[in-house]
Amino acid sequence: MKILVDGYNLLHASGIFGAVRGEGGFEASRRALLDEIARLLGAAAGGVTVVFDAADAPVGLPDRSSHQGIEVRFARRYDSADALIEELIEDHDAPAALVVVSADHRVMAAARRRRARPIPSGEWLTELRAAARAAASVDAKPPEPGPEGADYWRRYFGL
Repeated sequence: MKILVDGYNLLHASGIFGAVRGEGGFEASRRALLDEIARLLGAAAGGVTVVFDAADAPVGLPDRSSHQGIEVRFARRYDSADALIEELIEDHDAPAALVVVSADHRVMAAARRRRARPIPSGEWLTELRAAARAAASVDAKPPEPGPEGADYWRRYFGL
């Protein structure tokens, strides 16, 4: 499955903002968002493309880069990130396997036209966080007692 994310849309829905305010703040916020996606998806982060508008793209950063396996795109030669996302949806060779994360009606409509699965940014992030919490609680469960535990209690109670 391929996941295509409207970057600033998800950033605003997430409440994730980098520690830096003022100059460099957008860059820190983008990095914090990408770190969160990578943490939540783990190895599956390699199937994600996050698209940001180019107005706030860092100077000297290429149109494409990678962050912990996530493909990062800046819509430098487009009117907006939405325009690039629409093009990526249109060009995708298996749109039924494509998940499009955005709350923008134009992007959601483009996804539906190609039979991709649109999902609102906040909803997608809520699902990811819930799945991560569920996985963490399963991992935190103590192991089942082995035979050595039963032997201890038999001896303790003199059985």
